[in-house]
Amino acid sequence: MINVLTAYIVKEVVKGSLIAVLLLLTLFNLFSFSDELKDLGQGGYGLKQILLFLTLTSPRVFYELLPSAALLGSLFVVGSMANNREIVAMRAAGLSTAWVIRTIMLAGLLLVAIAVLVGEFVAPSCERTAQLLKTTALHDGVVMRSEYGMWLREGNSFINVRKILDDGSLGDIRIYDIDEQRKLNLVTQADHAQFLGDKQWSLKNVKHSEVHPQQIFAGIQAEQTWRSSIDSDLLKVAVVNADNLSLYDLFMYIDFLKQNNQKSQSYELAFWSRLVNPLVTFVMLMVSAPFVIGIGRGTSTGARIMIGIMIGMTFNIFDRIAGHVGLVYDINPMLMAMLPSALVFCGALYAVRRAS
Repeated sequence: MINVLTAYIVKEVVKGSLIAVLLLLTLFNLFSFSDELKDLGQGGYGLKQILLFLTLTSPRVFYELLPSAALLGSLFVVGSMANNREIVAMRAAGLSTAWVIRTIMLAGLLLVAIAVLVGEFVAPSCERTAQLLKTTALHDGVVMRSEYGMWLREGNSFINVRKILDDGSLGDIRIYDIDEQRKLNLVTQADHAQFLGDKQWSLKNVKHSEVHPQQIFAGIQAEQTWRSSIDSDLLKVAVVNADNLSLYDLFMYIDFLKQNNQKSQSYELAFWSRLVNPLVTFVMLMVSAPFVIGIGRGTSTGARIMIGIMIGMTFNIFDRIAGHVGLVYDINPMLMAMLPSALVFCGALYAVRRAS
């Protein structure tokens, strides 16, 4: 009997959580769709590109919404069990409250496994593709990233950017100009480029090589103005973004920044937040535990959903505030990533003990 009841509760909690995350994802994408419409028609960004962009960003959103969906799903499912006296019947049959809570946490294991698979193996690559799709469509540019930096095309010019610095300027730039016969006729290399605005860049330490059929002419300039429709927004696709990286990639990038004496706090916070996020699912399920043992037994479905939304929103806001406070005051990223979840978990344990 115990195995049957365990499978029943696990199945219902997982099903309820997945339905909740799909509803939240749909709602989120509807708001995102209306927001993306403001860029409709700009460059090559059409309706097809918007729908593809939303599809590609959905895995990341799914990963971020799953803890809140687990809370909503468990509140709905377990609350319904409490209203139907199923929980009372289970306890009358000799099953303890602790057993019911452990069973709900077992459902959390399945949800965490799904979250890790999506968050680590699907979301990062889809997010990179989505950002690349949107940025290149908006600017009508052709962009490709390789081990030799980022490549862009503008008319008959091919631009290779090896470094993108923290202030948005560029380092180690090469510009290859070809003629109508697709023959190389000019190579420009600069050590540094600063965006001046109004489609202008300032190139420093510039070397020119004019390629002719019989010979090559070389020249050097200390500074040169370069007009280009490529702006700093287009180059954001090459900037390392925590959403585009898996846990392992984040760890390696943090190590790279530290070895080069660069600031890594924001990426450390992203790393620990990503590591803690699957555990937040257990925290959210624990929040529903007081409902298992009788709190709000007569509460309606609508009221339970509102309670879940309020708790989820409050937690997300507190979590973001804690992260920003940690960055501003240079507090340990691991501590600030774990603090909101730890406080909510302790609050849930206290509520369970009082209800018991």
